[in-house]
Amino acid sequence: MKKVLFTLSFLIFLSVTAFAQVDQIVGRWKTIDDEDGTAKSIVYIFKATNGKYYGKVEKLFKNADSLCTECEGAEKNKPKLGMTVIKNMIEKNGTLTGGTILDPNNGKVYRCNINIDSKTGNLTVRGSLDKGGWIGRSQTWIKEK
Repeated sequence: MKKVLFTLSFLIFLSVTAFAQVDQIVGRWKTIDDEDGTAKSIVYIFKATNGKYYGKVEKLFKNADSLCTECEGAEKNKPKLGMTVIKNMIEKNGTLTGGTILDPNNGKVYRCNINIDSKTGNLTVRGSLDKGGWIGRSQTWIKEK
């Protein structure tokens, strides 16, 4: 009986911890260019009524009126400012996964994983071309105050 209670308590602790991590991901983040280290934008990550997570560009530090000329489909030639660049993310084990991220500079859509670094409080945003996440790149995003 003690083993069952201990196991149940441990599982509840893990689920609360995972929820707390995802709860910390929701908010405004300053995106940092992984090539030159400059601030690019502010992205607001939020949970929609469908239970999935999305990210919308709220501010551009350069070329605020630029269009997504390289995008395809509905985003083609739309303003980058206000564009939803993170779509259909779900929470899994304290991270956001299963969705996509759009790079409005080149119009490419990548598989996406987002997690929070417990030591720094920064986000690690990984965009990848393959399902395993091996072919892609990562960026560090900083919490906007």
